[in-house]
Amino acid sequence: MKKVIFVLVPLLIVGLVWYLFLKPYDYLVTFEARTFPGTINQSIKLWNSTLSDAQLVKQEGLTHLEQTIKFSDSTYLYQWDITPLTDSTSKVKVYVKDLDHSLKNKIEIPFLNTDFEKRTISTVREFNENLNEHISKFRVKVIGKSELKSTYCAYVSVKTTQFGKAKGMMYNYPLLNTILANNGIELNGRPFIEITQWDKETDSIQYDFCYPIIKSDTLPAHPDLKYKQFNSRNALKAIYNGNYITSDRAWYALIDYAEKNDIELIDLPVEVFHNNPNMGGDALKWKAEIYLPLKNVND
Repeated sequence: MKKVIFVLVPLLIVGLVWYLFLKPYDYLVTFEARTFPGTINQSIKLWNSTLSDAQLVKQEGLTHLEQTIKFSDSTYLYQWDITPLTDSTSKVKVYVKDLDHSLKNKIEIPFLNTDFEKRTISTVREFNENLNEHISKFRVKVIGKSELKSTYCAYVSVKTTQFGKAKGMMYNYPLLNTILANNGIELNGRPFIEITQWDKETDSIQYDFCYPIIKSDTLPAHPDLKYKQFNSRNALKAIYNGNYITSDRAWYALIDYAEKNDIELIDLPVEVFHNNPNMGGDALKWKAEIYLPLKNVND
């Protein structure tokens, strides 16, 4: 008995010290989501922007984000870890710490149903409900390897955020339509955007909004309008149905698919649009072809 006590007491002391003073979080919430990590990443950021006194403080790739939220006299640190399970599901672990009352929480949590626990569960549940609602509003299907055909096009360049991408398109639709139609320029395909810069940390992008046209010697001049040859390329393709505001969800689906299948991509998406968002209607009936070019030109 003395030997057992001699072994157990030090272990108990070490465990207690770790739990009270070294454990990096006060509470853990885990749930599964019916989507891929990129959608969860973007949904956390969008949800964060709707909260008062909330701030994203760190991001490591798509699968780890840290966020602070202030509640009255406390600041909570939320650490979100996202792990893909299948092509369409992910596990989310949310490690939460009260930066002002961590020791108090750790002492009370094993014995009481604390306000900290209730608030943490309620906050994560709110996010999960928002995520599930968002997931119901779009569909993504990865098709596989395909080819983007070359074309000549008229285009305007736009610098914005991923969330502002569709707004930039809607703003420039009338410009492209009016100039090209008024000058009798013959269209040669569906409008598309070519992402030329993508900063995944800040979600900022730069893209060319393009109208394929028949090349002519008498193309109209306009300070915002340019012309170029879009070259063919091999790419990984997906079909997206939903509001074009969130068509970047298909970018992440393609990246996730490529990682699981050892396919190297160039992270500069191309989106080809089958619908005009200015016309409205059921967004789930909108269609876009989403491409990410293959890094290996021989593929």
